[in-house]
Amino acid sequence: MNTAVAPTPAQQQTALWASTFAFTVCFAVWTIFSIIGVQIKQELGLNDTQFGLLIAMPILSGSLSRLFLGIWTDQFGGRRVFTSVMLCAAAATWLLTFMSSYEGYLFAALLIGLAGGSFSVGIPYVSKWFPPEKQGTVLGIFGAGNIGAAVTKLLAPMVMVAMGWKAVASYWAIGLAVTAVLFFLLTREDPDQVRRASGEIKPTPFVEQLRPLRNLQVWRFGLYYFFVFGAFVALALWLPRLMVGAYGLDIKTAGLLAACYSIPASLFRIVGGWLSDRIGARKVMYWTFGVSVVCTFLLSYPPTTYIVQGIRGPIEFTLAMGVVPFTVLIFVLGFFMSLGKAAVYKHIPVYYPQHVGAVGGVVGLIGGLGGFVLPIAFGALNDLIGIWTSCFMLLFVLVSVALTWMHFAIRRMERMHFPQIDTETDLPEIMSARAQKG
Repeated sequence: MNTAVAPTPAQQQTALWASTFAFTVCFAVWTIFSIIGVQIKQELGLNDTQFGLLIAMPILSGSLSRLFLGIWTDQFGGRRVFTSVMLCAAAATWLLTFMSSYEGYLFAALLIGLAGGSFSVGIPYVSKWFPPEKQGTVLGIFGAGNIGAAVTKLLAPMVMVAMGWKAVASYWAIGLAVTAVLFFLLTREDPDQVRRASGEIKPTPFVEQLRPLRNLQVWRFGLYYFFVFGAFVALALWLPRLMVGAYGLDIKTAGLLAACYSIPASLFRIVGGWLSDRIGARKVMYWTFGVSVVCTFLLSYPPTTYIVQGIRGPIEFTLAMGVVPFTVLIFVLGFFMSLGKAAVYKHIPVYYPQHVGAVGGVVGLIGGLGGFVLPIAFGALNDLIGIWTSCFMLLFVLVSVALTWMHFAIRRMERMHFPQIDTETDLPEIMSARAQKG
């Protein structure tokens, strides 16, 4: 960071908190179908696979746009790109109120997904205001804007029951448009953009921005994010439907309990960023994957009736998880996934300081694709095998694969590179390993 344009603490805080608030509103819009989709499903008589496609459609476009939005942010500045993204997404959300067919809803949902691409705008924008030693914490704060999913689950059911789902879309569109205007008025161009405008530095060419994507490490981070973020989005969208169907709850109660997952999976991302700065991202990722394996295994066990041949005849008993233990487990799962989301992004500005937009964009893209693919897979599994807990069976397999690959990749890097580690440039996970063995 050039001292000639070093930001003041007030400018840093304004950029951080304005971006976090804007991302929260964007995320609330991005996950709007988790609530209104339940009523649309009833109105159109959709099966679970069609419902899964509907709620996942915004996630698809939001994910695919992340790579390009991240690169454009590095080239043109986060202030302008963030504002443009919010205005376009607000218009798309308003357009939803004029649709009446399943195909029309899918089209509007595809456009609304642009709100999710705002993550890849905020990450490089916020990171440019702070030195590397603080980026884990500040990016964790920004990422806590995921709590927008909980905002939608808590408020949208009340609006929908009182005025219908189109009122939800209208109010969310207006809120996003107002946020866009406030963000533009309150924030400034980031320090790198100011230097580019003065001619001190030139924008990095598009092709050069893509160069780090050749590294396998980038794609490994993408797999981690596929679970910690993609599965978070998928469950944020799917849980209201699951709780209505599996436990017979009304949409208000289901939304409230589903928020018990979304809130810790969002707010505690700040803790994950702080821990990554203090003890290293590698340890945090081990905690995340280890606890997630246990939680998804327990959640995947379906209600089962057993018959034991006793002395006096058959003895029948049932094992089933009630609403309370289910809610506790998803709270724990959400907490540790939030730590992992921050830990993944702690690596990027440290290891790729000149390519945060591109690398953060592709990692976010892969994670977002998880949020698109998994709800469809959840619906298909419901239709195919007819077990409500099948979604957690799939997540158990996914996180087990991620944990295994991470463990062996780290061990392989330690064996190959440990004697020549450069603590100025190497990954935090390896730096942590060296500190432990030293």
